[in-house]
Amino acid sequence: MTDKPWDQHLANIVVRPLAATPVHPNHLTALSFLFGLGAALVFAMAAESAGGWAAGLYMLAVFTDHTDGEFARMTGQTSEFGHRLDYIVGSANYTLLFAGLGIGLAAGDMGGWALPLGLAAAACQPLTVMLRMGLERRHGARAVAHPHAAGFELEDFIYLIGPITWLGGLDYFFVAYSLGAIGYLGWTLWELRKRS
Repeated sequence: MTDKPWDQHLANIVVRPLAATPVHPNHLTALSFLFGLGAALVFAMAAESAGGWAAGLYMLAVFTDHTDGEFARMTGQTSEFGHRLDYIVGSANYTLLFAGLGIGLAAGDMGGWALPLGLAAAACQPLTVMLRMGLERRHGARAVAHPHAAGFELEDFIYLIGPITWLGGLDYFFVAYSLGAIGYLGWTLWELRKRS
């Protein structure tokens, strides 16, 4: 067993039956985007009343985001285009999540300050991904590898959106994760400066 994260191991098992079908890895990338878009729309329209459903959809988006790479490697369909598309869709999903949460929570108990925080975190996503793609292009995949331990990566914290939302803590999750997204852009800029 490698030190591959647990969700990637599970993604590999889930997509194995698709190997003999006409499914392409980019179909799974598109499915991830649809789950992410659906989650963001539900959060924007009804964060407080339907947030549990939206959180579940977003967890599906994150998990499905791992299936395309596993499927591509399994079926020998890896490509530079697919790799970049995966980056872009992952970034779009996070951007939509923060924007949707900001809109939905601003209409509820959190008030107007949720919208600027959500939009700031949303704006950080494409910038961070653009910088990380540049780092990877210049310094290789190791330069953008996420820290991981015990089968979990740093990015796996996003799966907590479900349990925390279901326990009534969506607003706390939103604040912590938004600040984390802003901080992650800062950390990426620091890494870029160190390697320049």
